[in-house]
Amino acid sequence: MKPGDLLVDSGSSHAGDAVPVRLAAGDTVETVLDALPDAQRAWAQAQGFKGQRERMVLLPGEAGAPQGVLFGLGERATDADPFLPGRLASLLPDGLYSLADIPSPPRLAALAWLMEAYRFDRYKSKPAKAGARLVVPEGVDRDDVLAEATAVSLARDLINTPANDLGPDELEAATRDLARTYKAHVKTVHEEEHLKRNFPMIHAVGRASPRAPRLIDLMWGPASGPHITLVGKGVCFDTGGLNIKPGNAMSLMKKDMGGAANVLALARMIMAADLPVRLRVLIPAVENAISGDAFRPGDVLASRKGLSVEIGNTDAEGRLVLADALALADEDAPDLMIDMATLTGAARVALGPDLPPFYTDDDELAAALSRHAAAENDPLWRMPLWGPYDRWLDSKVADVNHISDSSFAGSVVAALFLKRFVEKAKAYIHLDIYGWTPKAHPGHPVGGEAQGIRALFAMIRDRYAGGR
Repeated sequence: MKPGDLLVDSGSSHAGDAVPVRLAAGDTVETVLDALPDAQRAWAQAQGFKGQRERMVLLPGEAGAPQGVLFGLGERATDADPFLPGRLASLLPDGLYSLADIPSPPRLAALAWLMEAYRFDRYKSKPAKAGARLVVPEGVDRDDVLAEATAVSLARDLINTPANDLGPDELEAATRDLARTYKAHVKTVHEEEHLKRNFPMIHAVGRASPRAPRLIDLMWGPASGPHITLVGKGVCFDTGGLNIKPGNAMSLMKKDMGGAANVLALARMIMAADLPVRLRVLIPAVENAISGDAFRPGDVLASRKGLSVEIGNTDAEGRLVLADALALADEDAPDLMIDMATLTGAARVALGPDLPPFYTDDDELAAALSRHAAAENDPLWRMPLWGPYDRWLDSKVADVNHISDSSFAGSVVAALFLKRFVEKAKAYIHLDIYGWTPKAHPGHPVGGEAQGIRALFAMIRDRYAGGR
């Protein structure tokens, strides 16, 4: 199902038939109940409805069909998750509904509805049916919400697709599909050109797979606009290489291209909004496989930057392909460079799966991104580029090792490694995302996830196009 199937314009002839859904918390429930007809209020009280979180009560009409719905937000309306109304998309029977008494921004409630309704049914013999539909809340721009929800669905679809159907070829095809939609230009540096064109680490990581590695390069927008470059880790499957992962750690490695999926989704939002920027998207697309041609622990690799890199562990391959792509991006000195990658388990140990860390040495940029992350209910948390740990990357045989021999601060050390390949960019942000929701919560079903892109888009729009 498409997000547009679930969001009905308020001017539609059907909008007046929508069943009203009233949202109530413990501190607002009396006001909400007092506004109901006597029979509905008595029914709600008989059901013990007091605004309990996710408690839903259908208010029947004379013919038995629902004439209204009550939905609980918890103890205090001001403390409720802005995405909580989205749960209704999974709880309500098929039909058309409208929301009332929304304590949070109505735009977020509508977006959450569409994000909650997402289903990945590509491999199901019976595709999911379009479920409960929502009338666009008053004051909400339908096109704006649909653009965000469609971008989120793009990222989720790419991440959820198993690696047998999404390798470097298919990731390139998805990029070209997006480019055709928005009249962007795509060029690709394929395996046989990597060494000649000076992408030695992308070549080294991807050469063991029969699915040829490549660097995908998308360009869009006027050359005169501020230059924004997005770099996404596109490891379409990660065995760990010769440092092979155990089976339980490999089971989700179809999601190791989550950085690429997220930057493509962010690019879609930027292009759909026609922001006045020059956009570039770089995706090193590889499969980290095992064969006689696999790179080894202890190897020393050349890099596009000119730094020699000692390999401490072949399961830390993402930062290697990103480093060559970042070095290329940096040569143009973009106004803003952002990379996104499912990079370290250490980030999840520190902050869990739902709160990605980001790194930048630009305090003003960090404050703006944090502010937009909170406003968009798209959580991000700034972590430090702690300089003293940079020496943990020292190597006895090369300019740098790509990992530390310490078990501490793994996400910080990875960010410091990447930062070595960025010098000319006027501003730089690295996001270490998980790209997966392991336990469902409002607006976020289990599976592939878009993380940080809505916050980044809001920040980019505010910075370069004057806001919403």
